[in-house]
Amino acid sequence: MSPTQIIVIVLVVLVIAALAVAARSLIRRRELRSRFGPEYDRVVAEQDSRSAAERELRDRERRHADLALTPLSPESRARYAAAWEELQVRFIDSPSETVGDADELVTRLIEEQGYPTGDFSDQTAHLSVDHARTLANYRDAHEIHLRNSRGEASTEELRQAVVHYRALFADLLGEEPVGHHPPEQRHPDTPHDATSR
Repeated sequence: MSPTQIIVIVLVVLVIAALAVAARSLIRRRELRSRFGPEYDRVVAEQDSRSAAERELRDRERRHADLALTPLSPESRARYAAAWEELQVRFIDSPSETVGDADELVTRLIEEQGYPTGDFSDQTAHLSVDHARTLANYRDAHEIHLRNSRGEASTEELRQAVVHYRALFADLLGEEPVGHHPPEQRHPDTPHDATSR
């Protein structure tokens, strides 16, 4: 075999190896995009590079794999659905308190399933692996909850927070807890007992 043939063979092997690495990277990127949805784009925008963002998402997957997640029993699922329905009814008379209650209820549901609930950013990182599509809703709801605790949220923002909480709540529960109707504001001409959805 001539030196030229050896060089050509080495170059062909290097090109094939480079193509295999690029194809593997592209496949992995598609898998991450598919799994994390809008969370993928959010993390890419926050990180210095796409590769750093993808390392962060792979790290989330590894940490998530270490969790001991527990599916809800039918009894727990029914209990949470009933609690959500009651929460939505209470919104009419006390929207500010209801948003705090919604935050607590969602946190309890998250904790019962085995997710960590201490640090909010750690909590959302773990949730992003299985619930990335509703995570933006949860972040928005939590931000409104924090503004509400400072007395800075309007009633419409509070209503929107409950709608956002419901998106993650339904995703965690595996079903829509009480239909698709958002909580309503009580109007002066609405009778006090007209709370059915």
